Amino acid sequence: MFIGFGYDVHRFKKGRKLILGGVEIANPKGLDGHSDADVLLHALMDALLGAAGLNDIGHFFPNTDSKYKDISSIKLLETVYKELKKRNFKINNIDITVIAEFPKIYPYIEQMKENISKTIKLNKTRVAIKATTNEKMGFIGRGEGIAAMAAASIQGKRK
Repeated sequence: MFIGFGYDVHRFKKGRKLILGGVEIANPKGLDGHSDADVLLHALMDALLGAAGLNDIGHFFPNTDSKYKDISSIKLLETVYKELKKRNFKINNIDITVIAEFPKIYPYIEQMKENISKTIKLNKTRVAIKATTNEKMGFIGRGEGIAAMAAASIQGKRK
């Protein structure tokens, strides 16, 4: 069994949609990034890749490659899942924490879990998503962006 950890952060930007866990969330600003900037899924992908002993998402999906411009991170997660399957890894469970002063994501968590479980073929009961604030401290506390942390447990053999 292997465990991986992922972290991602993006600043807010006007004129962008806010996408978290593959769900569009009503908010005046979205997150700035080359893809859809879904910090939740980016942290998850890095956790899965790390557990498998693979390179990070920047290696697999460089922000210098135009084919990833504004791409849905659900599509990127599908690719990560295929990389793990190709190496005979099985995902046990994932645990994700979103850190944001706003918006409140609780109403969207079930849809996020559904999106993730469907994409990585994992029972929804093995997908945990939680949210917290930064108690108004730092850039997140000032409402400048959102961060996410993820842990993933997988089974298999590293070669």
